[in-house]
Amino acid sequence: MLSLKDGPPEPESGEQGKDAAMPDQASLHECTLDQDLALRPHEELPKVVKNLVATCGTEACFDHISPVPLPSHDAVVQIIALARRVLFPGYFDGKKIEQVNLEYHLGTELMHLFELVADQITWAVRHDCFRHELLCSHCSDRGNRAALAFVQSLPEIRRLLAMDVQAALEGDPATGSPDEIIFSYPGLLAVTVYRLAHRMRHLKVPLLPRMMSEYAHAKTGIDIHPGAEIGESFFIDHGTGVVIGETAVLGQRVRLYQGVTLGAMSLPRGQLEDLRGVKRHPTIEDEVTIYSGATILGGETVVGTRSVIGGNVWLTESVPPDTKVFLKKPELVYVEPRDR
Repeated sequence: MLSLKDGPPEPESGEQGKDAAMPDQASLHECTLDQDLALRPHEELPKVVKNLVATCGTEACFDHISPVPLPSHDAVVQIIALARRVLFPGYFDGKKIEQVNLEYHLGTELMHLFELVADQITWAVRHDCFRHELLCSHCSDRGNRAALAFVQSLPEIRRLLAMDVQAALEGDPATGSPDEIIFSYPGLLAVTVYRLAHRMRHLKVPLLPRMMSEYAHAKTGIDIHPGAEIGESFFIDHGTGVVIGETAVLGQRVRLYQGVTLGAMSLPRGQLEDLRGVKRHPTIEDEVTIYSGATILGGETVVGTRSVIGGNVWLTESVPPDTKVFLKKPELVYVEPRDR
């Protein structure tokens, strides 16, 4: 019996050892053939490339083949992160901020944010000009001016967000502090991005507002179109599945729960262009509460001040102020277990 002390067996000597160490000719041929077969699919790739190129510029392909760059998705995410650091200093940057260095810190962050926003707006405007063959709109100057107007609006956006945080504190007994809301509530993240994107939309910036709102949608499950008009002290509790359409108007101190849809009626085929820009989503007046799963549709639908819409309600007509709308209590059926 071989023990560990004996070490590995010595290689065989002579012709027998050589034959064991080296593959025979048949084995080499088989290996070469296998390698050739593995490479053959690569020879087909240039044909696939030619077929793909042939479809570019046709109705079968949406492409952006242009020397003009599109806005960067990564840069848009960075804009959101920078704006949150400016709006809520000390929460998201991982740095020690005190009163003595606050002005320097915000100045550095704001300069970075301005430059990033100016570049992305410039690219978005330039893309629109080339895509639609518009007259020169001096995109670099327009980008700088729009970026300046955007950062100038941040103090007002901060004021609105502070009221949104306060609304969450007053509306959710499960929260322990504003820190908890700012750090962790998906509703506040979605509303923060909405208020930033909404401002950009007012500045007539193409592409970027929707890119921002869809980033928040993907992160939180809350879909707020940047065109919606939402007043002060807005609170979304839980939030997953909330949808707020482009022309929806919400007053002050409105509270929504998860799964609420403020949507449009189904569009008739062929009438899309006729309804573009027309009010298609409901108006929710001040101090309205809408519980989970409710669906409210239509541009002429108005939910009056201080009304309460119960869970799973389907509503396509207006509701007067101070009205409660609930589904009739369903009949519950209890099935007792059979005796064995």
